[in-house]
Amino acid sequence: MHINGARAVIESLKNEGVELIFGYPGGAVLTLYDEIYKTKFPHILTRHEQGAVHAADGYARATGKVGVCVATSGPGATNLITGIATANIDSIPLVCITGQVATPFIGKDSFQEADVCGITSPITKHNYLVRYAEDLPRVLKEAFFIAGTGRPGPVVIDIAKDAFAAEFDYEYPDSVNLRGYSGINIGDEKTIDSVVTALQKAKKPVIFTGGGVISSDTHKFLRKFASSMHIPVTSTLMGLGCADPDSDGYLGMAGMHGSYASNIAIMECDLLIGIGVRFDDRVTGIVNQFAPNAAIIHFDIDHAEINKNIKTELSVIGDLQWSLPLFLEKTAPYVSSIKSNCKEWYEYTIKMQKENPFTYKEDKTHILAQEAISKISDMSGPDTVAVTDVGQHQMWTAQFFKIYGPRNFITSGGLGTMGYGLPAAMGAKLGMPQKKVLLFSGDGSIMMNCQEMATLADYAIDIKIIVIHNSVLGMVTQWQRMFYGKRYSHSLFKSKADIVKIAQAMGIKGYRIEKKEDLKTGLEKIFSEHGPVLIDIVVPEVQDVLPMVPGGKRLDEMILEGDI
Repeated sequence: MHINGARAVIESLKNEGVELIFGYPGGAVLTLYDEIYKTKFPHILTRHEQGAVHAADGYARATGKVGVCVATSGPGATNLITGIATANIDSIPLVCITGQVATPFIGKDSFQEADVCGITSPITKHNYLVRYAEDLPRVLKEAFFIAGTGRPGPVVIDIAKDAFAAEFDYEYPDSVNLRGYSGINIGDEKTIDSVVTALQKAKKPVIFTGGGVISSDTHKFLRKFASSMHIPVTSTLMGLGCADPDSDGYLGMAGMHGSYASNIAIMECDLLIGIGVRFDDRVTGIVNQFAPNAAIIHFDIDHAEINKNIKTELSVIGDLQWSLPLFLEKTAPYVSSIKSNCKEWYEYTIKMQKENPFTYKEDKTHILAQEAISKISDMSGPDTVAVTDVGQHQMWTAQFFKIYGPRNFITSGGLGTMGYGLPAAMGAKLGMPQKKVLLFSGDGSIMMNCQEMATLADYAIDIKIIVIHNSVLGMVTQWQRMFYGKRYSHSLFKSKADIVKIAQAMGIKGYRIEKKEDLKTGLEKIFSEHGPVLIDIVVPEVQDVLPMVPGGKRLDEMILEGDI
């Protein structure tokens, strides 16, 4: 097939099974957009390039497939940077296609030129600068393979404008041959034997799950292992959905705003089995006093994560698709003895969780964020996808909205990107149209990419946006209140933006709920409507996310409800 480079990109996307892409056109990619027009390739026009990359990210997290976005050269490409960094730290598979100035103008500070490969090298799994159309089939094939195998991550393909226009005889490769990278991650079986031995000796084991369990689609193995052995389970923010929130032995999220039971269990356990976790600082508290009584075991696909933050006793390096089924098989003969050894500990952790649930002080006058999120959780089915922005509402959603399955909780974990939620929810809904998708945002976060409400209207994307509206930067003011003498430096909104009118101006329905007595009926009415809807829920300015482990403290030095 004799075609130009732009058509070669489209044909390659088809060969990779790509269902739709997100993007924003510009001069360097006009030839590509001409082919998108001619081939009618499914494309979502966002209102900003950052919206496109976050939407591709949300699509990838919800579906497990590689998300794809397109931007033009220079500012178009640099507008993707925050989204690429967000995906990179959370190990999300993306292919980001950017236009570059024509080959003769590269390196000459040409109009809308930026060194995209140089800029994105630290925040991508790999990147390419393509100058010749003939290289496009190989590069596209490699990019999808790299993004989606091993530890997933974003790949950038920067394509010179003349490469889009040049014609050649197109043939898509059947396989990838990358020196030093096979995508296969099978480890040493003996390391699993050592973990089995350690588990047999343990009296107080805890399973600590992270985002790697989600991305590897191994939550079923984890659930079976934990329930059969009667071992308590705790989770990172990224690992929510690994365990059934209603199951005995599930202690909830651990870390800075984690549950009392999770944090105390980690501090008191004698064996901590970390599965697909990074041991991030928001989870560990003060590092040298994390799980002080435990032998720490780390299952992970990435050798670089081993002993990076926390020193481990044993490590099992390899794909969880390999290690977890094998671990389950090797522990099966010892189920009875392990259950017997851990019986008192298991019962103790369950009792601790029941006596110390996430809670909040009731307010007879005002709607509280926790109350609203709890009601929404009760009204939602088990297959609902909850997407969040970043801030207090994010933590309250993690605490009070029950996540019943993997890929049903989508949030910016490692980078903490405000403005992530709206486009990510859009991508999640387009990827999983059969699921109900809810976005929890704040009046700070929602403004950062509010232009994507117009995209919702254009494509009639049915998500419900819940804005927790407190007229402040909630998490910033919480820290200023607790640690900076209540000096609220540039964290209070002087003008009270009417978010409902913003939504309506962009073509979607918007409603406000201010009175406590209107909360239940208001939510029922709004959720019964079809199509995108924004709900602006007014809550008090002063409210803290608790429990909280202050920076530089141990996990058992939590500030609890009632302490302040």
